[in-house]
Amino acid sequence: MGQPGEQFADLRTDFERHLRSERRLSEHTVRAYLGDLESLFAHLEAMGLHDAAAAELADLRSWLARMQSTGAARASLQRRSAAVRVFWAWACQTGRVPRDVAAGLKSPKKQRRLPATVDQRAAASMLEGAIGRAEEAGGPVGVRDVAILETLYATGIRVSELCGLDLADVDPDRRVLRVFGKGGKERSVPIGGPALRAVDRWLAEGRALLAGPRSGTAVFLGERGARIDPRVVRRIVHRALGLTEGAPDLGPHGLRHAMATHLLEGGADLRSVQEMLGHSSLATTQIYTHVTNERLRRAFEQAHPRA
Repeated sequence: MGQPGEQFADLRTDFERHLRSERRLSEHTVRAYLGDLESLFAHLEAMGLHDAAAAELADLRSWLARMQSTGAARASLQRRSAAVRVFWAWACQTGRVPRDVAAGLKSPKKQRRLPATVDQRAAASMLEGAIGRAEEAGGPVGVRDVAILETLYATGIRVSELCGLDLADVDPDRRVLRVFGKGGKERSVPIGGPALRAVDRWLAEGRALLAGPRSGTAVFLGERGARIDPRVVRRIVHRALGLTEGAPDLGPHGLRHAMATHLLEGGADLRSVQEMLGHSSLATTQIYTHVTNERLRRAFEQAHPRA
């Protein structure tokens, strides 16, 4: 594409003056914005548009799409979108164009990373290993660690929620935990048999051996008797996974991801998983469907003869 025509060149000159003298942007940003604008103007002229006032939102989107098709990075596309929005807002405010068509131009969304997680085999191996080490070592700490690992994987609660559990929050008859999540929101989370038995054993055999004046009503205690610190829980999880062959090095949130992913793989509906995790938006929970879909895709590609 060639250089922009005279009308666009005049606009560029005036806009550069605005960026430098009024907005006082850095030299790097000014050059980037002007380069983006020149690219857009050349695109519009190639489409037969020689006046910015004649451009529509669809024309701006087609330019962004062309940039994306040439392999422009997401961060670059976001900056280009911002440059065009700044230009059109200025041009509209100064009467150079009749309306701000770029107001509806959205930057490409950042690609959401799929959460790292633990597969079912590694999760089972982690728990079996922790149980074995607790039996070998004896004492309350190993019993506590098993109860923590079982609870995190069975319920998917956050580490802060686990540390905040009080004795009254454990309901063995209904097999649920009362959890206070973000913003103090209360929810009931089901807890499976193995995890409940591990918690019962900790409360019956281990907790009293660590309890002291600072224990209060906390379910899980540190070695000095106070409510357990989140950093201790993170160390427990990292160590357990580090000793598990084939498991990634993840913290408590990795077990939260694993719980959600394994529930969906087992056929649980998205709304139920959302409630268990305490997500305010279903969109947050939907990321786990991408994890399960990605696993299915990999399994297909590895196993199907015509993949």
